[in-house]
Amino acid sequence: MKNKLDSILKQHNLDGLIALGGSAHNPAMYYLTNGASIGERSLFVKPRGRKGVLVVNAMERDEAGKSGLRVLDLHTIQVAALAGRPARVGTPARAQAQLLATILRQLGMTGRLALTGLQDAGFAAELVAQFNRGRFGSTIVYAPEVLSRAAVTKDAEEVARIKAVAAKTVAVVGDIQDFLGGHRAKDGVLVDKAGAPVTIGVVKARINLKLAEMGILDAEGGTIFAQGRDAGVPHSRGQADQALRLGETIVFDIFPAEPGGGYFYDFTRTWCLGYAPEPAQALYDDVRAIFDQVMGALKVNAPTSDYQRMTTDFFESRGHPTIASQPGTQEGYVHSLGHGIGLQVHEAPSLSVRSSERLTPGMVFTVEPGLYYPSRGLGVRLEDSVWLNPATKRFEVLAPYPLDLVVPVRKR
Repeated sequence: MKNKLDSILKQHNLDGLIALGGSAHNPAMYYLTNGASIGERSLFVKPRGRKGVLVVNAMERDEAGKSGLRVLDLHTIQVAALAGRPARVGTPARAQAQLLATILRQLGMTGRLALTGLQDAGFAAELVAQFNRGRFGSTIVYAPEVLSRAAVTKDAEEVARIKAVAAKTVAVVGDIQDFLGGHRAKDGVLVDKAGAPVTIGVVKARINLKLAEMGILDAEGGTIFAQGRDAGVPHSRGQADQALRLGETIVFDIFPAEPGGGYFYDFTRTWCLGYAPEPAQALYDDVRAIFDQVMGALKVNAPTSDYQRMTTDFFESRGHPTIASQPGTQEGYVHSLGHGIGLQVHEAPSLSVRSSERLTPGMVFTVEPGLYYPSRGLGVRLEDSVWLNPATKRFEVLAPYPLDLVVPVRKR
């Protein structure tokens, strides 16, 4: 949570924090400026123990004001930075270093400062080098763990925004389930009114339309809607021209976000159209069993690694290969159990065997066991996103939705 920033800075012997860039698709700046819509030439500076200051182009002052932060005019500070200097100050990175030095002098800020925010790697490296050579009374260091540690738990406003995306997400999923169920089958293939096969591309076009209508976006560029063999490869997006066939597993993994790079939600269901053959049903039953077991076993302050071990132990007891006993396997259980979600679709905590994290109030994370057998044309994954409510100390699924495997389709 943002209220932990000062203590985290102190733990890392840092006197402040600097963020660069606009807020769009820049999780660090979006987080620090409370989602205010600001352009790419913006800067955020926070002295430890004091509120942050936002420096923006004057044309963006109204939007910047929505951050709740003190807002400074970029042009005015640039004039001060160039006072008494030649008209040309060298590279853009050197000019940015002088600008930062001017801001820090205005704020009376010195010491070791962490740098964050999305920038071209070459520019960022040169900026740090130019600033640290400038002897401005401060030193810039890289400390990405500062924001990641703060963001691992969410405050009430953040969770409300994730919940809003979650509600819209399951509404889209429900529409797609109804859309599929409203079609009929012909010769084992789903067809439309004209008798043409319904393809994955048609379904994805509808998904994107419904996301847009709901005001959320496929921000990562690839909703997973994968059938048969492709369902057996966890991040296969599916083939647009592939007709939907009855009885084959379909992994539907959708992870939209607020427009502009805001908060994500992450959700997966596995479906079989019309009916589930015995091999698909058996695989689903194993995944559903450990999904329910993990969800019922979640405890405050428990090591996240415990749940990955619980999952690998269960799957191996059912005869499935896992990464615990067969590292690198591409069949069976091939990934960790879950991850945090927020301004990035994958962030801390990690529910993996190597994680040293514990389930802490305020965390939002996924639980997503799966089994994958591409050689058999099968894949199953179930996923819900869970919030550990700090007030009740209970684990809450942010958007409950049925876990049924079979989606009935029309007979005629």
